[in-house]
Amino acid sequence: MELPERESMEFDVVIVGAGPAGLSAAIRLKQLAAEAGSELSVVVVEKGSEVGAHVLSGAVIAPNGLDKIAPEWRDDPDMPLKTAVTRDDFLYLGPGGGVRLPNFLLPDLMNNHGNYIGSLGQVCRWLATKAEALGVEIYPGFAVAEVLVDDESRVVGVATGDMGIGRDGKPTANFTRGMELRAKYTLFGEGARGHLTKQLVTRFKLDEGREPQKYGIGIKELWQVAPDRFRPGLVQHSFGWPLDNATGGGSWLYHYGDGLVSVGFVVHLNYENPTLSPFDEFQRFKTHPMIRETFEGGKRLAYGARAIVEGGWQSVPKLSFPGGCLMGDAAGFVNVPRIKGSHNAMLSGILCAEHVFGALADGRAHDEVIGYDESWKGSEIGTDLYRVRNVKPLWSRFGTVGGVMLGGLDMWTNQLTGRSLFGTLGHGKADYECLKPIDKVKPKAYPRPDGVLSFDKLSSVFLSNTNHEEDQPSHLVLKDPKIPIERNLPLYGEPARLYCPAGVYEVVYGDEAAKRDPRFVINAQNCVHCKTCDIKDPSQNIMWVVPEGGGGPNYQTM
Repeated sequence: MELPERESMEFDVVIVGAGPAGLSAAIRLKQLAAEAGSELSVVVVEKGSEVGAHVLSGAVIAPNGLDKIAPEWRDDPDMPLKTAVTRDDFLYLGPGGGVRLPNFLLPDLMNNHGNYIGSLGQVCRWLATKAEALGVEIYPGFAVAEVLVDDESRVVGVATGDMGIGRDGKPTANFTRGMELRAKYTLFGEGARGHLTKQLVTRFKLDEGREPQKYGIGIKELWQVAPDRFRPGLVQHSFGWPLDNATGGGSWLYHYGDGLVSVGFVVHLNYENPTLSPFDEFQRFKTHPMIRETFEGGKRLAYGARAIVEGGWQSVPKLSFPGGCLMGDAAGFVNVPRIKGSHNAMLSGILCAEHVFGALADGRAHDEVIGYDESWKGSEIGTDLYRVRNVKPLWSRFGTVGGVMLGGLDMWTNQLTGRSLFGTLGHGKADYECLKPIDKVKPKAYPRPDGVLSFDKLSSVFLSNTNHEEDQPSHLVLKDPKIPIERNLPLYGEPARLYCPAGVYEVVYGDEAAKRDPRFVINAQNCVHCKTCDIKDPSQNIMWVVPEGGGGPNYQTM
């Protein structure tokens, strides 16, 4: 069937993603236009059903990005970021106990005093009101499915996905053609492992000469805890149990608001054991004697999961290309040891906006804003990432105990002398290359959830408010449908059923008792858009593409 032509709209700047980077860029562009007395049309397109619906973070937020984009934010009664950090704890956990590391051993850059605890999704909603007040158009519920490129290989805009396509790939009675949003410059702030960012990196060879990007999977719950367990302003991080020394990761507990505790667990996706389940490691973590006491008598309110960019300084791709730029987590600006990226996302949006506005003021369009790429290393972002550039590779090479100690030493030498004993280390393998065959590892077994502190995946997904229109093509696409059963199952035990934190992937047997006639089942409606499958699949056979706009999780307080 021949589809009708898409309608088209023209803007000065189109921004993909209403996260902290995209909204900061939009606000800064409008601020600069107002200062110059000029008109500038800026639109932000967001695949979530509303701003913040797909935003998930711890979140302890360093305020330097907010201070630049909205210096009055502390005095705004509508600003949801209210809880200042009052105490910083860092724990090393063993199976039955643990120790708190003295704060004086930690480099100053690990100090969270002066930072604020809250919901990044709610902060983004607040930023959206500021952007709209300046005249920014924001379109939530529209998933950008295509990058528009002209005959000169310049990005000239994007197109939103068609709506009302049935599972068979044919238009239904509710079919609506996507819209072309054309711009002089298009800025991409999709977050970690963005669908379009992947294409741009490949098309323009933005990762040439860079280390492979590295990732973790961050799984989060929000709890209402008993009043006597609440410690407002407490920031607590841990490493160690339940992960073994060869598996990188750690946790957070943040006390904020009215009796709320954000608890999360990160597993670095370069883990080797294909029988490991990040979700179940998180559930085990909450049963530790030094952790469970916080949640006894409490109630779990929300759940979510998201990939975290961990490559840092070495893995940041080239940020500019003809007609556009990358910002925020799409660019890889997360500080791994601090588990923080929102401040750098805002700073990158501001920096990008300033360079793009300069190009527009000069009458340019669709060319490469190379100054943005050339300037980030000398900015606050570069300073933040450079000092911690070796923490991730040291952890990967020497395990948790040795890696954390060496990483701490490296941060101290960077802080005191501005130099590293190690130079700049590489990451080596991509995460999908790290799994060992199942016959080379000791299989992991997990206890059944108790429904009080630990839970199953499906009840967790329910709390994420995830929903997808059922009659649509799966947004989880297999390049070769035979690989899960013919290769991944015998070689790795098909790890997708374990690394996915939402129960999307299953191996179902025709004869369960004899484990015969296996089938690979994809429950795409459960997907919380974490992107772990796109990153960790050892055959790189699973492609995450955008579903219909508005589908996926609907986080309210995450």
